[in-house]
Amino acid sequence: MTNIPILKEREKYIYCKGKEEFDFTCDTKSLAGSVSQRACVFCGSRVVLYPIADALHLIHGPIGCASYTWDIRGALSSGPELHRMSFSTDLRERDIIFGGEKKLYASLVQLIDTYRPNAAFVYCTCIIGIIGDDVDSVCKRVTEEKGIPVLPVHSEGFKGTKKDGYKAACESLSMLVGTGSVEDIGRYAINIMGEFNIAGEAWTIKEYYENMGLEVVAVFTGDGRVKNIKRSHGASLNVVQCSGSILRLAQIMEEKYGIPYIRVSYFGIEDMSKALYDVAAHFKDNLGIMKKTKEIVRNEIDAIYPDLLRYKKALSGRKAAIYVGGAFKAFSMIKALRSLGIDVVLAGSQTGNKDDYEVLRDMCDEGTVILDDANPLELSKYCIEKGADLFVGGVKERPIAYKLGIAFCDHNHERKISLAGYSGMINLAKEIYSSVLSPVWKFVPSKNDFLKKHDTEMMK
Repeated sequence: MTNIPILKEREKYIYCKGKEEFDFTCDTKSLAGSVSQRACVFCGSRVVLYPIADALHLIHGPIGCASYTWDIRGALSSGPELHRMSFSTDLRERDIIFGGEKKLYASLVQLIDTYRPNAAFVYCTCIIGIIGDDVDSVCKRVTEEKGIPVLPVHSEGFKGTKKDGYKAACESLSMLVGTGSVEDIGRYAINIMGEFNIAGEAWTIKEYYENMGLEVVAVFTGDGRVKNIKRSHGASLNVVQCSGSILRLAQIMEEKYGIPYIRVSYFGIEDMSKALYDVAAHFKDNLGIMKKTKEIVRNEIDAIYPDLLRYKKALSGRKAAIYVGGAFKAFSMIKALRSLGIDVVLAGSQTGNKDDYEVLRDMCDEGTVILDDANPLELSKYCIEKGADLFVGGVKERPIAYKLGIAFCDHNHERKISLAGYSGMINLAKEIYSSVLSPVWKFVPSKNDFLKKHDTEMMK
């Protein structure tokens, strides 16, 4: 039986940890024809901005782009839910020929009059980059007429990768930051960045920080509010998770307002505890914050540790494949899975850089396959060769796992279960346990059946 081949041009994007030198390519545009798991620039901008619940989100382009909306990545809100509504200028053939600026202006005016948002974001799609609509001037005009910030998001899909969409979103957010009053913000105040409140995770994290004695000025952008973003420059520290998505904004705020930032992760016991301790250590002039932090960590771990030990006993020796959006999340997942006795045999991301992958290499065991910007064929190949029992990924990886007869854990923004924090670690363990040990795998084709089918098709 032959091994599944990979594209020769992709060889430098794949590394198996061993004695060979770490010669790895990443942080580039996807190889044409490789069917990348990545999304476009527009997608990246939507991930960052749409959780702002009291803002209007208008997609300037054909109606098809509007299919990428709240229901694909459900960020929860504790109040307004304007972000759940998908608006599009719905450009047709005539608009593309003669330009869509008039339609954009009319759409903005009508929507602002109807919904009274606190701000509006206008997302440029591929076709706007081609026909050259002056979106900035339209946004400026409506801002002056309606008295609310109307911000262009230059997220034309063909301009690059999902990471470029993150940068476009951060540039738009930077135009809001610094426009609000900071008079009532205290010394011990932070911004939570890169947390999108999937399944209410931002509420859990915010509660930890508040119990430590800290004030949370703004969350970027889960359950976000325009007013809080405007005054976020009054915080003393930016706490950045999912650094690929929001790091650019943290850098802008450091350059412009002198606000330092630290990178954290809220997944798994080890990284969740480190996040709290690192933030407490920043405010070293207030010893009470560290004392409260130690109490929180101790109490939270005591509450979940006995259950984790039971799950570890059942799951020890299993093998997992990880493929996520940002490499920083992969670091936490490796630690979390190890705490459950699970070995990681494949780890990869869509948007990692060279430094990320060097950290990942050092974390992984011998023989682990590391991939950047993988495609379904590569993911299938290495899951089979490494004998993975579990695939941790997102909505695009789910079909791959199920076709291979492998258990699956959704760790992307489509999920409905909170996986952050200490309670999230128990939820993760439960989900992995119920999936890996489900009796359904007795009735699905084996990985060998997949290989036989592949070899038959290759011989035709």
